[in-house]
Amino acid sequence: MEKPYVVGIDIGGQTAKIGIVNAHGEILAQTVIRSDQHTDADLFIQSLCETIKNLAAANKIELSQLRGIGVGAPNGNYYKGTIECAVNLKWGGNRLIPFAEIMSKTIGIPVALTNDANAAAMGEMTYGAARNMKNFIMITLGTGVGSGIIIDGKVLYGHDGFAGELGHTTIVRENGRACSCGKNGCLEAYTSATGVARSAREVLETTTRKSLLRNLPIESISSKDVSEAALQGDSVALEIFDFTGKMLGEAFADFVAFSSPEAIILFGGLTKSGDLIMKPIVENMEKNLLPLWRGKIKVLFSQLKESDAAILGSSALAWDL
Repeated sequence: MEKPYVVGIDIGGQTAKIGIVNAHGEILAQTVIRSDQHTDADLFIQSLCETIKNLAAANKIELSQLRGIGVGAPNGNYYKGTIECAVNLKWGGNRLIPFAEIMSKTIGIPVALTNDANAAAMGEMTYGAARNMKNFIMITLGTGVGSGIIIDGKVLYGHDGFAGELGHTTIVRENGRACSCGKNGCLEAYTSATGVARSAREVLETTTRKSLLRNLPIESISSKDVSEAALQGDSVALEIFDFTGKMLGEAFADFVAFSSPEAIILFGGLTKSGDLIMKPIVENMEKNLLPLWRGKIKVLFSQLKESDAAILGSSALAWDL
């Protein structure tokens, strides 16, 4: 039987996005489930498989018409099909999960897996802002900070499948914040959505400065709250975005030094803040670049919907199954 469809799945710390894709790169149907409501990987995989079955049935697609399933997940290993020590996933933790193998056996369809940021980079290269680019870096700014590195048109996986953990490069070497990975001072601890919220709480707890953010319960402040306050001209919120952009810009200058990308493309929830994050990033990146790269490296927002880039990118893995 002809198998004209594949499934793309993007697993994040809070949700998993699932889409059925045709050979033209069109997402025919998609849905979202929670990824943070299970502490057991097997139960989460069962939930994913049931969702795929229901989504296919609702769109009159037989499971036998699905060529394969591509998955993008934190700490996903393309070579082994495993998720390893994914601390941002409640069911991940300090474990090695043979995710592709378990899912394939559960649903009876071949499964390929890669890092979620790599999947987003593949989607952007095929359908988005990185079309016709062969050298770029994708940075995902969500619950964590992920990265996908494309060199000569190919994803950089490294010898073990884990190349590209730029979110866990050390940006603060003395008294750096504790990161969920177990290190201190990681870029992710400062510039993820949770890092921005953490910066807000630190300012509010250690100063008496006036801020719109003081109208909110301090323990529930989110990066979205900080963005909304900044758009209203709140000085504390504006300084937090300047600080976050400075951290990212300085890190990007280092990233440019090792791979000389044509562009750095930003993806994820934090990009919704627009110029609040873009302006300090570009300013601080340019300030810290070697002269030979100044004015040459583009920093761009993703051109794809947040759900589409990772679904399309991960689905691309499935055509080769």
